[in-house]
Amino acid sequence: MTARAAPKGKRDWSLRSRAVRALLYQLLALTLIVLAVWFLAHNTFENMRVRGIRSGFDFLLQPAGFDIGELPIAYDALDPYWKAFLIGVLNTLRVAVIGIVLATLIGTLLGIGRFSHNAIVRGLCYGYVELFRNIPILLQLLMWYLLLTEWLPDPAEPLSAFGVFFLSKGGLNLPVPVWGTGHALTAGGLIVGAAAAWGYARWVRLRFERTGRPLPVAAPAVALMLGGALLGWLAGGSPNEWNLPKAGDVAVEGGSALTPEFISVLLGLTFYTAAFIAEVVRGGIQSVPGGQSEAAGALGLSRGQLMRLVVLPQALRVIIPPTTNQYLNLTKNSSLAVAIGYPDVVSISNTALNQTGRAVECIAIIMLVYLFTSLTTSGLMNWYNKRAAIKER
Repeated sequence: MTARAAPKGKRDWSLRSRAVRALLYQLLALTLIVLAVWFLAHNTFENMRVRGIRSGFDFLLQPAGFDIGELPIAYDALDPYWKAFLIGVLNTLRVAVIGIVLATLIGTLLGIGRFSHNAIVRGLCYGYVELFRNIPILLQLLMWYLLLTEWLPDPAEPLSAFGVFFLSKGGLNLPVPVWGTGHALTAGGLIVGAAAAWGYARWVRLRFERTGRPLPVAAPAVALMLGGALLGWLAGGSPNEWNLPKAGDVAVEGGSALTPEFISVLLGLTFYTAAFIAEVVRGGIQSVPGGQSEAAGALGLSRGQLMRLVVLPQALRVIIPPTTNQYLNLTKNSSLAVAIGYPDVVSISNTALNQTGRAVECIAIIMLVYLFTSLTTSGLMNWYNKRAAIKER
């Protein structure tokens, strides 16, 4: 005779329930915060009205009336302020995203290099970390900017590499393809190849967990991505037209140019943040018990396999949370780019503030931009942290 399951208890909605009291406390705290924000906003706008200070975001529809040096999209001085702010946000995202990728690569290599058997490699990695993380980021930005604008030759006599790359006080000029349908198909093929590479890597991991037989991942994944891009390139008619830079009498003409301001901000943020990420990686690796390395050595794994298959997967759960903080710091430190004239969202906001006098609105836009980017970065990293967490049985 089987025992009947006990009936589920009814939810207790009285104040004696801890869950109900916790919910009420949260609602009360949220209500107080909303009231405080409303009071501050109402008081601010009322004082501005009494003093005759105009307020509101209607200025975003008015012509901006100023030029911008870095233009990821088309822009004219007669365009409205909202488009100028959009360019500032895009410039901020451009330097932040590229900086996060480069800082992660450099920091990971430095962190792993701290455990090298070669004393010179260990010393260089240690020296890099101690040098760059102990110099304020603002001084590093100014240092790179002065190096690029004072020590490099004039744009009329640039440094040249292979006749297609030119470096001078005017920035870095490099060749770019003349965009067409074929390039769009190439990019699409690369995306398809990347998806196929991800599927292959997942299949290899599942096969390894099932059989214990490893298969190469890096080379086939690269081959799939390059193969997809090649097929897209062939399907698009094999476009091969390039816009090549050429040295002129006054400056380099043609191609694509990276300004000294962008290069300075990117180098400063990347090298500074990479030093902190290196320490995070080093601490994560050291958190893995030494017995794991001894067991991997007993199985005959090489040092590369030990690091890739045993140590790093376990160290990720320690590495990811503090690395998220470094990503947020890099994005917020990009606001210091205003010191060297890079037109990020802070620089555009300062110009708009000086022209319109809408201080509260411009500062609110800056706050919303950095709040959105920080929450997005945290959300993505939290999602990745859950996927990388070791599932315990």
